Amino acid sequence: MTFSTLAPPPPPIPPGSGGVLAGGPRQIRVGGNVMSAKLAEQPAPVYPPLALEARIQGIVRFNIVVGREGAVQQMTLVSGHPLLVPSASEALRRWRYQPTLLNGEPVEVVTMVDVNFTLLP
Repeated sequence: MTFSTLAPPPPPIPPGSGGVLAGGPRQIRVGGNVMSAKLAEQPAPVYPPLALEARIQGIVRFNIVVGREGAVQQMTLVSGHPLLVPSASEALRRWRYQPTLLNGEPVEVVTMVDVNFTLLP
């Protein structure tokens, strides 16, 4: 005969905590009731000369993690033209966000961003 030990149920979530236990999440995802992080600095990407010459334009999309201090800590390419990606990622490394606070504590934010490359007529 074998016996199994069940783990105790999680503690109840305190009322008024917004569904967050003490020590709450260290990372939140933008969407639903979570507003997107506010950009403080957004240097424009340098248009790659070869892409300009070839008249390539479009959007380079990334999933990013914005750190507690507001710097982009991680980025994962979702889509974009290969000639535009290096310039977009270099610009994104220089972007700075206002720290996002949850219950007064800074948290990391996971979000998606687009870097647009548009040719002037």
